[in-house]
Amino acid sequence: MKVLAGASAALLALAGCTQKNTGGGSGGDGGGGGGDAVRVAFVPKIQGIPYFEAMNTGGKQAAQDIEGLEWVYNGPTSADPASQTQIVRTLIQQQVDTIVVAPNDPNSMAPVLQEAKNQGITVMTSDTDAPDSVREVFVSQASTEGIGQALTDQLMEAMGGSGKYAIVSCGETAENLNSWIEVQKSYTASKYPDAEIVDIVYAGEDQAKATAMAKDLMNANPDLKGLVGECTTSAPGVAQAVAEAGKIGEVSTVGLGTPNSMAEYLKSGASSASVLWDVEKLGYLTAWAGYHVNQGNDLSAELKNASELEGVSYDSQSKVLLLGDPLVLTEQNVDDYDY
Repeated sequence: MKVLAGASAALLALAGCTQKNTGGGSGGDGGGGGGDAVRVAFVPKIQGIPYFEAMNTGGKQAAQDIEGLEWVYNGPTSADPASQTQIVRTLIQQQVDTIVVAPNDPNSMAPVLQEAKNQGITVMTSDTDAPDSVREVFVSQASTEGIGQALTDQLMEAMGGSGKYAIVSCGETAENLNSWIEVQKSYTASKYPDAEIVDIVYAGEDQAKATAMAKDLMNANPDLKGLVGECTTSAPGVAQAVAEAGKIGEVSTVGLGTPNSMAEYLKSGASSASVLWDVEKLGYLTAWAGYHVNQGNDLSAELKNASELEGVSYDSQSKVLLLGDPLVLTEQNVDDYDY
């Protein structure tokens, strides 16, 4: 396996070996522990899918590397804002030191993040922001423009720069997905005037539903030339739909899918590319930041001493900690990654 740029070899060696933790417990491989440990709790949109399990792997590795850091991983079993809010309230009662959330609904999450801050808990977001909340830092996987433009460029390359395409997204209120879609809309209109987004639908975090919706879109639009899977469940979902419909080479797909979920579709031609990032490194950065923000450390100064986080940048004005540029997975490089 090749080492991803900027990630430690030890981090990547754990790829695909994540074990799900339930009940608010700390990661089984986590270091720290004890009364003096800084307990960093991450609440994903949904627990159990490969994407967030890969983030968990990275968080556990950070807990091994950073003395005094304990990693806690607990999320809902469905992409349900109410369930996610309840988990955050439980973590507040457990008096963890830092709560980091990838909110399903940023607006409904904002009040409970305020509750956490009122209890003296460090509050952050990762993967998905809640910009109108009291979050102290947002750990961003890549720039909004970078992701939205990369998705569009990859699809347009496959479609020849023209034609109709549709987007199968996940949660209707997911801030990150919606911000990427806005970029795709404006970027398509400005750079690819002969292309058109004809529909945007929402499948939740459900691959089977994404597949069904993609088939419906192809049936409703016989001249459809492309599909975008906007998240790590809909990306393989739309590719699966094209394969099952016998439209490989007729309808192009791209999306945001993890390497293992996309490999078969990239190799069969059902998908042209997957735009992603080093997901384990995002989890590592989330735990790292949760520790340092809680300790009141200057993130820019700390990054200078963190060789394992090469390429990461921090904007103190927006309070965004940026992982780096997006990664484009293709048939040629997908086997270099294992998660």
